[in-house]
Amino acid sequence: MSEPVLEPVDAVLGVGVFARPAAAVSDPLLTIGVFARRSRLSMKALRLYDRQGLLRPAHVDSSSGYRRYRESQLPTARLIAMLRRLDMPLATVAEIVSAPRLDGAGLLAEYWSAVERRIASQRELTAHLRVRLLGDERSFGRFEVHERDVPEQMVLTEQRHVRVEELPTWIGTATERLTRRAADFGGVAGPGFVVYHGEVNHDSDGPVEVCVPVASASEASAAVAVRREPAHRGAYVRLRKAQVEYPQILSAFDAVAQWLSERGLSAAASPREVYFTDWSAAGPNDEVCDVAFPVAAPQPPHAHMATRTSSTAASAR
Repeated sequence: MSEPVLEPVDAVLGVGVFARPAAAVSDPLLTIGVFARRSRLSMKALRLYDRQGLLRPAHVDSSSGYRRYRESQLPTARLIAMLRRLDMPLATVAEIVSAPRLDGAGLLAEYWSAVERRIASQRELTAHLRVRLLGDERSFGRFEVHERDVPEQMVLTEQRHVRVEELPTWIGTATERLTRRAADFGGVAGPGFVVYHGEVNHDSDGPVEVCVPVASASEASAAVAVRREPAHRGAYVRLRKAQVEYPQILSAFDAVAQWLSERGLSAAASPREVYFTDWSAAGPNDEVCDVAFPVAAPQPPHAHMATRTSSTAASAR
């Protein structure tokens, strides 16, 4: 008596097995119409996948060009159909289909992580654009502004004129260079930050300054630019990674600026982005960055009176 043959329970992914009698095992040729219906792929899609080498028919009639497929090709075809429902590019589909199962699962996870990052970024961009289109300044209330005292720091710096399309790459490479140099100054002593001394967009190039705090340094250091960052009071909002991309990050800058204006305060120095965690390891919904403004100390009322008196006296002269 023939031994039974083990076949997959899940006809798509081949998960689990059941025993089918050996006499019932066959792998018949199916017409393209039958194969299309059973695989849930259109005949047009099957022809495309044939041309691209993704799913070749088992037999092509030399005179008519008519395609036939083996029944055993159905799991692959159904897997392709489901992957395409994820809006997955054909090149990625081909990689997953041709890879061993564990490798294919890893490729699928990588693809979907990229999709989630893109969707999270697009969600934040939509919120930013909605604020712009409505012209409703109260919409900036979705950001919660905090205050803190920032101590004096010595920082290694690089400064450059850079446009927005070049900005992410330059920030990353400059931060890496300065972090390596920080070992000569007692190591990194705090979160790195990026100061915007001018607007950065498609038409304006800053300049922009990358700063890495160090444990010990002198402003007279010659090998690398070093400066003293003064102690100050800061107003800031905390952002998730998806909110940091341009242009949606501009809403955060606007929110802090509006918060200062509503309280009669002003910025004491250029705004900055403070990066307090590992950017590369963070997911789209992880908090990674503060958009911060150093806050000028408010002048006491008598200072305003003295200013007005001096102005009046000057006018009289």
